[in-house]
Amino acid sequence: MSYIGALDQGTSSTRFMIFDHSGNLVGQHQREHRQILPSPGWVEHDPQEIWERTQEVITQALEDAGISGSDLLAIGITNQRETVVAWDISTGKPLANAIVWQDVRTAGYLSSLSPDSVKIVEDHTGLRVAPYFSASKMNWLIKNSTDVQKAIAAGSARFGTIDSWLLWNLTGKHFTDVSNASRTLLMNLETLEWDEELLTLFEIPRFMLPEIRSSSEVYATTFLHGPFLGAVRVCALLGDQQAAMVGQTCFERGEFKTTYGTGNFALLNTGNDIVRSRTGLLTTVLYKFGDQPVKYALEGSVAVTGSAIQWLRDQLGIISAASEIEALASNVSDTGGVYFVPAFSGLFAPHWRSDARGAIVGLTRATTKAHLARAALEAICYQTKEIIDAMLGESLISPKEMRVDGAITGNELCMQIQSDIMGITITRPHFVETTALGAAYAAGLAVGFWSSTDELRKMWQVSRQWTPATSAQSRELGFSQWRKAVDRTLGWVE
Repeated sequence: MSYIGALDQGTSSTRFMIFDHSGNLVGQHQREHRQILPSPGWVEHDPQEIWERTQEVITQALEDAGISGSDLLAIGITNQRETVVAWDISTGKPLANAIVWQDVRTAGYLSSLSPDSVKIVEDHTGLRVAPYFSASKMNWLIKNSTDVQKAIAAGSARFGTIDSWLLWNLTGKHFTDVSNASRTLLMNLETLEWDEELLTLFEIPRFMLPEIRSSSEVYATTFLHGPFLGAVRVCALLGDQQAAMVGQTCFERGEFKTTYGTGNFALLNTGNDIVRSRTGLLTTVLYKFGDQPVKYALEGSVAVTGSAIQWLRDQLGIISAASEIEALASNVSDTGGVYFVPAFSGLFAPHWRSDARGAIVGLTRATTKAHLARAALEAICYQTKEIIDAMLGESLISPKEMRVDGAITGNELCMQIQSDIMGITITRPHFVETTALGAAYAAGLAVGFWSSTDELRKMWQVSRQWTPATSAQSRELGFSQWRKAVDRTLGWVE
């Protein structure tokens, strides 16, 4: 029997998952990596550590499944998006720590761009000019790392998002796909190629960047001496949120999902149409399967969701494990008027305010840690509502259901709060780790392991649904208070 592997490299951990033809998980392993925080607002990862974790999880997952690399028909890679790695192909080593998507060190540089330059970037890419994306991170490395400068002069420097870094280590090929390239501020949304005008604007040499390919095709085979101990075809590259859409089988225009992880990401499939947002959403590539036409999406991104729970655990110490928050929050029936806006590195869609910082408002002498825990869950749900409201308003869709995935969907109180705040049904699939599943699906389609997206759609199953248990009046009152709390966070930093 053959299997499909999925390498899922996320913001806080790396895992390898192995699936059979029915989409069942037959083996997996996961390892965390360090979060490096050199200065306020700076977030880095060690690329070499990520590569080491990658090798470890592949080896252990194959062992746990009782199979070898030769039993894998293909593998797919999905990754944290926008994070930038610079490495030297003459040594194979990183030239600096990776600058993570959450990092805001380039906010000052971007604010210095002229209005004309900002318009060019946004028109060509469908994105907002923000430190979230890759281009300004590359520019920062070029200007501030002497090792990067020396490697550029030698012609041996290479840039890439995490998918490119992993593919290069596994196969020696320097590729990326359209979904990851669309998150850099450097790819033209219409031509699906690196945009020379944008490369000039951000002062990035073209030779450093990977070749842009589709999201599902045979790119290369792995090195014989690599963690698979053999030649395994790498057949999918997908940014993590696009992969989750594939895993949720949102293949048709109008279908959408929200993924709850370190951040929170909602995507709406707009088919072959580029829908340009007027409300702070992003227009992005969804995926391109082989020679088929590209599909686009509208996206809303929230920087801090699951990481807000980590903050309660690691910085405040009111819980000792993330899993404890549901029980703690269940000790109270509401937040007691407390609202928590976790704008630790600014606000993403639909606000796009890098000058915002986190705030907890409405505190009284009666406030307890249970109220704070429940306010953190509500913060996840209110931020989601903001981006979904904007998304559906622009698409003129009035859905009754939102598909959800990610670790936080295991928190049933949070999902009930989400349904109450939005006033729609929330649907969780049987297999919630849809990011890895989507990478596996895309790889399997490339080699005929699955025949079509219709076959994949038939495999999707519902695990649990939540329906609203509050009145429209209660929802409106809570949301108006949330917006007041958001206002308090704005303009906090210069």
